[in-house]
Amino acid sequence: MRYKIKHITTYKYAARVSNCYNQAHVVPRTTARQTCSRSHITVSPYPSTSSRRVDYFGNTAYNFDIQKPHKSLTITAESEVDVMETSTDLNLDIGISVKETLEHMQRAGTVDTIEAREFLLDSPMIKTNRLLKEYAMPSFAAQRSLKSVVRELTERIFTDFTYDPTSTTIATPLNEVLQNRRGVCQDFAHLQVGLLRAMGIPAKYVSGYLETLPPPGKVKLVGADATHAWIAYYSPEEGWIEFDPTNNTIATHQHIVTAYGRDFYDVTPLKGVIYGGGAAPLLSVSVDVARVA
Repeated sequence: MRYKIKHITTYKYAARVSNCYNQAHVVPRTTARQTCSRSHITVSPYPSTSSRRVDYFGNTAYNFDIQKPHKSLTITAESEVDVMETSTDLNLDIGISVKETLEHMQRAGTVDTIEAREFLLDSPMIKTNRLLKEYAMPSFAAQRSLKSVVRELTERIFTDFTYDPTSTTIATPLNEVLQNRRGVCQDFAHLQVGLLRAMGIPAKYVSGYLETLPPPGKVKLVGADATHAWIAYYSPEEGWIEFDPTNNTIATHQHIVTAYGRDFYDVTPLKGVIYGGGAAPLLSVSVDVARVA
């Protein structure tokens, strides 16, 4: 599948901003299941300097600064991505077990396993604790396949939690999300990452996009028309496998990866520092993901 993606972010400030420094994660990654063939970023006002670099996690980070007064800022990212068509049918009865995975993570010294262990550690927005472990434990029978456990955990989050954009903010603690059973895709991704890490399974936060319009006869996924978030967990047999707890599915060709990180803090679509601006700015974001025939 080939997709054209247009992601527009606009800030309107109450007062003049004298200058600003920003970093954006808006360029899709090239991964085992997708290839970014083209990307172009436009900033208005025109930036004084701009550059691209590959960050610690292998994502493309776009850095820019504006050194002249302005009362609005618009960043437009346009990309073309080819994504392998995938199936949601899984054989959950085969594959490495939970017990075997935990043993492997303790003793194996392969490069992949050593690098995966980093995603067992606490991160700025995800701290493992007793409450997370207690919620996860009913799914974690030692002899079950790891894939079946993660699939069940995905379904439990989808069933137990309500998608509610008014219930949380970026700063809402994970324990509060767990207690209130409400949130958005960012919260559910943070939650599943925290549950897996609490049980000894390495997990990443994934930021990206969903196809805006579903195929004929299919239901539109929650999170289309905006940036989306899901998770990837590490299997010693199969590498990193992605699941979307907001939509209760494995990541398919409709999921387009922009960045991997420990949590949202590492992969924020746009963050930075401004001088001036007055009260909180008005923010608008639009995402259009169109399948190319």
